[in-house]
Amino acid sequence: MELNTLWQKLSPDILNFLLQRDFVRKMVLKKAEEKLYHSFVVQNEENRPPLVQEARCLMLKNLLQTVNKALSDGRIAPNVFKAITGNFIGRLLLGEEDRAAHFFTKNGIYPPAFLTISPTKRCNLFCTGCYASSSSGSAETLSYNVLNRIIREKKELWGSYFNVISGGEPLLYRDQGKGLLDVVEENRDCYFMMYTNSTLITKDVANRMAELGNITPAISVEGFEKETDARRGKGVYAKIMRAMDNLAEAGVPFGVSVTATRYNTDIIMADEFTDFYFNKKGAIYGWVFQYMPIGRSITVDLMITPEQRLALFKNEQRMIKESKIFLVDFWNGGPYALGCISAGRPGGYFYIDWNGNMAPCAFFPYYLSNINDIYREGKTLNDVLFSPYFESIRKWQNDYGYRQPPEKVNNLIVPCLIRDHFDSAHSIIKTFDAKPLDENAAQALQDEDYRRRMAQYGKDVHLLTRDVWEAEFMGKKQEDVA
Repeated sequence: MELNTLWQKLSPDILNFLLQRDFVRKMVLKKAEEKLYHSFVVQNEENRPPLVQEARCLMLKNLLQTVNKALSDGRIAPNVFKAITGNFIGRLLLGEEDRAAHFFTKNGIYPPAFLTISPTKRCNLFCTGCYASSSSGSAETLSYNVLNRIIREKKELWGSYFNVISGGEPLLYRDQGKGLLDVVEENRDCYFMMYTNSTLITKDVANRMAELGNITPAISVEGFEKETDARRGKGVYAKIMRAMDNLAEAGVPFGVSVTATRYNTDIIMADEFTDFYFNKKGAIYGWVFQYMPIGRSITVDLMITPEQRLALFKNEQRMIKESKIFLVDFWNGGPYALGCISAGRPGGYFYIDWNGNMAPCAFFPYYLSNINDIYREGKTLNDVLFSPYFESIRKWQNDYGYRQPPEKVNNLIVPCLIRDHFDSAHSIIKTFDAKPLDENAAQALQDEDYRRRMAQYGKDVHLLTRDVWEAEFMGKKQEDVA
């Protein structure tokens, strides 16, 4: 019997009971890994480059191992265990195509897998280079009713039960006397990942997360104490350490999220970094966000250099293969995601900010539609998904590699339209007269030096990584690379 079929025949309570048994979980894990390899590498029905499929399979195996670690280390609260087995594994890792089958039948493509929503711009910190330009004085907030409606609607339209929450600081969200954890509680059939500075995760907050079970915090760090406090403020690192301890004590799994700049890249590439956060503090996943020059005090000079990016890529590959951790770089991880996932690409997402403006991506700060207007006009998220603006971006993704035969897939180590192919992004923005999310984005759009340097950056990274892409993911020998 197929794993998906077996899963659907078991109630969440029975499955939760079974997966608490180590021998059952090990058996399920082994079968799941075999199924992954057969589906991705042997069958490869989507006709992707074979070496790319092997890399994707490895990353998903690491994710399964990560989930297994969370379930087997003895520090997971009961409701968290139930949410991981029922919501995360059941709805997210298995049966995704079945949930989206109706959408595919009607539209000929699969829907986005999730949305990233920033419900408030407010933040208790004032970080250098913040993409959202957040501060304690920021009042912009999405209404509670609209936020809840978005989450319900994406379930109904797309079969999407995963939600990424960003900010501002999500734990400062308040509307109608309710906060983010009230949204999480009202949507117990969903699973939430929240990017947070974690300074507000007290013991009481951690205990409530454990009681809810269906939320995991991704905690922002910049390295160790010196680097984190330098960007986020004196004393922030100590608060982060207390927050991690509070979460571990309550039985809530968490991850880390690090912004790579040209000043901390060497630190986050060191084994000491992953050993400390993954092994000593107990993080079970990690995200790397290379600094993108948008938001507060934008400067191309803070970006990691092309040489650093290549070194970071090679080190991330080593850690993924040797340490078996789930560590994804939003840009360098292009081969695992089959390229850019913005603008509602199948399996991807788009972004909604605190004003309801909907942009292709949190780092692509130009929009045409607003969810408040969409709802007032009696429309839905699908009207935004199938807008000409988003469709033009998906066409670029398809032409670059997502819908190309294996031999024509371009370098997915430089997958990002807005960062790695800035001239193409600039052309789309101008063609549709997309509006900037804030004044910083408006200034960047008019700055010719910014445009020139961003365009050159993408070209430089492509030249540095081309041979690696061709050899490691396309299987070409060095003498065959043009």
